[in-house]
Amino acid sequence: MKILGIHRLRGPNVHLSRPAIVARLHLDELTARETTDVTGFTERLLRALPGLSEHHCAAGVPGGFVSRMRGGTYFGHVTEHVAIELSQRIGRDVSFGRTVSAGEPGHYDLILECPVDESAESTLPAELLETATELVAAVAGGESVPAAVLTGHLAALSELADREATGPSTRSIIAAARRRGIPVERYADLSLLRLGWGTRRRLAWAAMTDRTSGVGVDIAADKQITRRLLEDAGVPVAPGGAARTAEQAVRLLTELGAPVVVKPRQGRQGEHVVLNLRTAAEVERAFAAAGGDIVVERQLAGRDYRVLIVAGEVVAAAERVAAHVVGDGAGTVAELVARTNADPRRGVRHARVLTRIDLDDVALAVLDHQGLTPDSVPAAGRQVWLRDNANLSTGGTGSDVTGRVHPDVTRLCLRVAALVGLDIAGIDLRLADIAAPLPPTGDPERLSAGVIEVNAVPGLRMHLAPARGRSRDVGDAIVRAMFPGGSDGRIPTVAVTGTNGKTTVTRLIAHLLAGTGLRVGVASTEGVVIDGRPVYLGDATGPRSAQMVLGDPGVQAAVLETARGGTLRRGLGYDWTDVGVLTTITADHLGQDGIDSIEDLAHVKALVAERVRDGGTLVLNADDPWVRSIAERPRVRADRKRIVWFGTDARQPVLAEHLGRGGAAYLLQDGWLVQATGARRTPLLRVVDVPGAFGGAAPYAAVNALAAAAAARALGASLENVVERLSAFEPRVDNPGRGTLLRLGEVTLFVDYAHNPAAIATVLRTLHRLWGPRRCLAVVTLPGDRRDDLLAASAQVLADGVTRAVLYDDEDPRGRTPGEVSALVEREMRARRPLLRAVRAPGYRAAVEAALLLAVPGDVILVLYEKLAPMLDLLAGLGAVPADSTVVHAERLPAHPARLREADRGASRPAGTPVSP
Repeated sequence: MKILGIHRLRGPNVHLSRPAIVARLHLDELTARETTDVTGFTERLLRALPGLSEHHCAAGVPGGFVSRMRGGTYFGHVTEHVAIELSQRIGRDVSFGRTVSAGEPGHYDLILECPVDESAESTLPAELLETATELVAAVAGGESVPAAVLTGHLAALSELADREATGPSTRSIIAAARRRGIPVERYADLSLLRLGWGTRRRLAWAAMTDRTSGVGVDIAADKQITRRLLEDAGVPVAPGGAARTAEQAVRLLTELGAPVVVKPRQGRQGEHVVLNLRTAAEVERAFAAAGGDIVVERQLAGRDYRVLIVAGEVVAAAERVAAHVVGDGAGTVAELVARTNADPRRGVRHARVLTRIDLDDVALAVLDHQGLTPDSVPAAGRQVWLRDNANLSTGGTGSDVTGRVHPDVTRLCLRVAALVGLDIAGIDLRLADIAAPLPPTGDPERLSAGVIEVNAVPGLRMHLAPARGRSRDVGDAIVRAMFPGGSDGRIPTVAVTGTNGKTTVTRLIAHLLAGTGLRVGVASTEGVVIDGRPVYLGDATGPRSAQMVLGDPGVQAAVLETARGGTLRRGLGYDWTDVGVLTTITADHLGQDGIDSIEDLAHVKALVAERVRDGGTLVLNADDPWVRSIAERPRVRADRKRIVWFGTDARQPVLAEHLGRGGAAYLLQDGWLVQATGARRTPLLRVVDVPGAFGGAAPYAAVNALAAAAAARALGASLENVVERLSAFEPRVDNPGRGTLLRLGEVTLFVDYAHNPAAIATVLRTLHRLWGPRRCLAVVTLPGDRRDDLLAASAQVLADGVTRAVLYDDEDPRGRTPGEVSALVEREMRARRPLLRAVRAPGYRAAVEAALLLAVPGDVILVLYEKLAPMLDLLAGLGAVPADSTVVHAERLPAHPARLREADRGASRPAGTPVSP
């Protein structure tokens, strides 16, 4: 067996609401074989991984998977379960898996859940799958897997998982944010988090936020500056000073008196901090180990405490105890340390709530002070110290004392944080008892308690999982400080999907929302636009582009075109939206990414509807039967959302029933765009006045306007604003490449991105209304990644709709040979209409020039393109200029009935005023 490829679905996807990976697996020699074909397979696998006996599988009860193996199942399915079991054995909390045929014999897609905050660049899923594949292949080959070998694999996987995982401090912030419904994005495998979207976006890096003062961080990083700043403010700090030479350090020992503490001036996490130094030789060794730039302080008596300050409030306090073991009269120090490190809460550095204790040179020196070695057997009950400093990062533990902090200590710590200038700070103190009043200060020589350090990025582990006492949700305190007032950090967000019309609807919605004064971020087929300015050019309909918009701190509302390809290959770029819009679902992209039918396509598009939040608005096209079916899907949970329909026929049963229940819809009625609520009708704009509708000859433009109006109204845009902004929409500027009308001499050019049968037919109907079918010719290219039958259907529609055609191929053939698509289209067009004049050209430049030679005055050329900018540049270079889109007169539309005639005449009643039904 071998893995052919893996891709990650970074957000909600068609399989589940959480991230996942999809791995293509080739069974090779195990193709068409089942577990019952290999003697002893199930028993050997269970001996290696007994936890598989608890897997439910489709049976829904423990043992279900074992029953499947004993009854016969394929090896792709087995690999899925083994990968899940290995994940659980290393503490990677996942449970979902699915195996489906990839269409070819022996090829399967394994869909496996990933932890929500696992880095998208993580190599762990691939390593787990590789291990699972090797294990299944070995067992299928008759081998028994030695326990030692499996243990080694698991140890390596566990180490990788710990290395890539977020630490407990970061996890606590993530968990607190998610409880509040705040979106969270983790950057790579770092502790850097983006919380919230757009203008409400905040950043956190471990226990540091984007509001943490850089000056405060620099002050806290320099222990001597911190000492001087606090000392000058009258804060009790241990007497001491800086030393850059061993002689200066020894001199400070003499001046301060033993014992002293040596710490690196800019050290962190207790590294090279040495206590209880009494001799010049000890100070010199500590000086050398610390790198030669140190602080020497008198060692204060008392206990070590850490007080956590967040936004001017004491949120937790802990007593810290240095790394140690307790003798039992039988085990050696080394054995006691190993036993302590076996605690699953202990890991390497900060990966887990406690850190493993190392028997390193520092520990050996501390043991030596106690007259012990790693081989010594301490008496029962004897406390054996392995560090002098109480940092958790060197194996220490913490006990919660939050409820015991004396008001004097609270005031002192709040003052210290303010003096240094930190919104989040860990204040380290040496006190006899944190519950007691602070002793009088004044004479440094008699100082018995004080501040020993200020931490700008304090670890939270001791508060989250204290060895004794109550756990404190300090992550929540940080999130509350970042998002006061219960904010969820979200901005108004719309997702738009469908086969046709989604780019235009996306741009229209953004245009309408911008009219409300919001700075709108847009991701669409043509790129990412922030507040009207392009920041990225190219197809931007996938999750990366959505994140580009949502992560921009200037964006107040987001409109995200969401296409099939990005959804299938990478998942969604968001968790929930306020509004979801579905335009049409028709044949396109079939045969790609496992989508073989319109039903499959509808399943993918439905994801946008499923991810509209409860209480949000779902805007659906009542004219499209596949879109209508979306509301009936259980996962859409339509009963928890507000459904708003749009369409051209109020008599359509789903619309009539919806309006009969008092629902809302946006309709074309009697030549008007109308807002309908129950029996009430409110006219918005005449169809003849809809930009891009060409006086009503392009009703699809009016339908797109209905969808956009419904979405904008759902986000609070007023009727007046919607009408005004719809009227002001300039298709050539605001929606280029979608029905862009140009003139070149006496020939009209209609530039459009139609690229499937339904879209091409819709555009041709518009051209026939405007110019008549005999006046229409086309410059045609179609995407090479479409299935042959779809290309043939498009060619047949073109053959029925134009009298002359020039065919060319995309510069990107998308897997086809050069010229293959244009040859197929030509063949199908000629088969449909043998006398049709169709020629092929080498590229879009030659195609346009050939079409102009075929055209006569008064003709219209439908120009289909691969990339818009080069095509527009070419046409402009040939002298094409924008054409007047008001070439169609009002007589093309049906007469308005009396109940709307007053509004049609432009009576004094403003647009948006209700009209009685």
